[in-house]
Amino acid sequence: MQKRVVGKSKLEVSALGLGCMGMSGNYGPPADHQEMIRLIRAAFERGVTFFDTAENYGPFANEELLGEALAPLRDKVVIATKFGHNIDNEGRRLGGWNSRPERIRAVADASLKRLKTDVIDLFYQHRVDPDVPIEDVAGTVKDLIQAGKVKHFGLSEPGVATIRRAHAVQPIAAVQSEYSLWWRQPEDAVLPALEELGIGFVPFSPLGKGFLTGAIDETTSFAVGDFRNSVPRFAREARKANRVLVDRLGTIAAQKQATRAQIAIAWLLAQRPWIVPIPGTTKLHRLEENIGAAAITLTLDDLRAIDSALAGITVQGARYPEHLQQASGR
Repeated sequence: MQKRVVGKSKLEVSALGLGCMGMSGNYGPPADHQEMIRLIRAAFERGVTFFDTAENYGPFANEELLGEALAPLRDKVVIATKFGHNIDNEGRRLGGWNSRPERIRAVADASLKRLKTDVIDLFYQHRVDPDVPIEDVAGTVKDLIQAGKVKHFGLSEPGVATIRRAHAVQPIAAVQSEYSLWWRQPEDAVLPALEELGIGFVPFSPLGKGFLTGAIDETTSFAVGDFRNSVPRFAREARKANRVLVDRLGTIAAQKQATRAQIAIAWLLAQRPWIVPIPGTTKLHRLEENIGAAAITLTLDDLRAIDSALAGITVQGARYPEHLQQASGR
C-alpha cells in the first residue's frame, strides 16, 4: 500500500489506517478477542501501518487488544490513541470530559502500559474540554513529547480557533474528525485551515458508520448496545430518506467496477494528499474491500461526476445526539 505523510509532521503512515473502536463494542457486543488479534495482524500483512484506538473504547479493552496484537510488530506500525473522557481507574465512565493536565499525564502512563510500548506515536485530545484552556492541554502534551512518552500531538473534532490556539503552543500533527460523502462540513473551514498550517487530516467514519456501504436500510435492526440506535441520522425515517444518496453512489460504483465503500474511501483519498481515512471493521472481507479502495484512482472528471450526482441531496437527521453534537467543533 502507498504511504502518506501526515501534514508537516513527517509522520509517515499507510494511505489507509484501521479504526479499531468497533472491535471492543459501540456497534454491539465486543468481537472475539483472538479473532480481532488475527484481523489486526491481517491488516498489517496487507500494508496497513496506522492503527487508531482510545482509552474510552471499552474503556481500556481496545488499547489492551492493540497492545497484544501489535507487540511483535511495534517498530513497524504507528499507534494513535486518545485522552479526554472522564473515566475512573476502574474503567467506569463518569460523564463529560476531563483534560486537566494531571489527568492527561495519568492517561498517557496508563495507555503506554496497555499498549505495551514506551512511546505513543500520536496522542489526540478526544474532544475539546470547555473547562480546560487548550493552551494548557497543548502544553501538557508538549511536556510529554519532551519526556519521550509521546511523539506527536493531535486533536479530534476541534473548531478552527481551537486548532490555531493549540498549534501555537505545540505543533499539531493531525486533526481527526468525521468526514465522508454524507458529512462534508470539514470542507467549510477546517480543511483550509489545516492546509494553511500544514496539519494532516484523519477522517473517521469514512463510510458513514456503515451506511454508505449500502448494507443498511430502513428495515435494518441494530444490536442492543449499538450506539446508532441513539443517532438521529439512523432513525428509521432518516434511513429511508437517505437511501437516495446510497443508490446514486451505487450507480457510480458500478460504472467504476467497484463497491460503494471503495468509491467512498477513494473519494476521500482524492481530496488531499495528506488525508488518511481510518475505516473500521471486524470482518476480514470488509477489511480487504476497504484496502482495495487505495488502488482506485478517481480522475477530476470522476470527482466532478460524483459531486454532480450527489448535488441537491440533503442528508436527513443529525449525526449525533444533542449532547455529543455540542462537544464537537469547539
